[in-house]
Amino acid sequence: MKLNRTTAELYVPDDLAFEKAIARTTHMAIAAHQDDLEIMAAEPILKCFQQPDKWFTGVVVTDGRGSPRDDLYRTYSDDDMRAVRFKEQKKAAFVGEYAALAMLDYPSKAVKDGRDRQPVEDLVQLLKTGKPETVYTHNPADKHDTHVGVTLKVIEAIRALPPEGRPRHLFGCEVWRDLDWLSDADKTPLDVSKHENLQAALLGVFDSQICGGKRYDLATLGRRQANATYFASHGVDTSLGLNFAMDLTPLIKDATLKPEAFVQALIRRFAEEVGERIRRVTG
Repeated sequence: MKLNRTTAELYVPDDLAFEKAIARTTHMAIAAHQDDLEIMAAEPILKCFQQPDKWFTGVVVTDGRGSPRDDLYRTYSDDDMRAVRFKEQKKAAFVGEYAALAMLDYPSKAVKDGRDRQPVEDLVQLLKTGKPETVYTHNPADKHDTHVGVTLKVIEAIRALPPEGRPRHLFGCEVWRDLDWLSDADKTPLDVSKHENLQAALLGVFDSQICGGKRYDLATLGRRQANATYFASHGVDTSLGLNFAMDLTPLIKDATLKPEAFVQALIRRFAEEVGERIRRVTG
């Protein structure tokens, strides 16, 4: 596989040839940064773990050079951080027994440039080779520009595939904005009750972020537990952990549907639900 950037890295934990390794993919997650996969796509990682007929492939689009840094990493250059974050992402792929990992090594500005099609071309190659049944990425209501840029490029790449070659489902997951604001009918709850030890290990390998001043490990596990408890107000908990996702499948089935209009329709439904509840309990 020839990707656009010569510095892109492909990694297979069990040492198969990359094309053979990615061909077994059933679930694929495409993320902006190193550790985003483990934050937003725990459900497919756990679903595929130790399952001979299910395999998770991770794709990280950007290079990690702009990461915040402190403590041990305070004096690291951007190139040093890139090397550390690539190493950490490979550790996570090994721990999670991913089918394959692709790190495309784009600067964030390329992802945020809607005219730059090189990331899209790479994603098309990976999707064609992996043929995942389900794809997970960021959601278009995220508050991080690079995350939204990746979402739009994933949608563009899937739309570039023939209809028969597209995944069945596309989910947009929460990272830099929770999705608990969605109306319940619009939420896709992803159960992450099992393997809490594995979840902690996957998050814990990203020492450059945790030691560098961002406790993503605690925040992510806490959000999953909070989602599970606060999901339903009139029933006992049915899960120990939930990630919420936005079902973006309509955007890959209908190429005329604009992501902005799709998300704003969800926001309007939420606003209408809030208004209706207030009217209902008003004396």
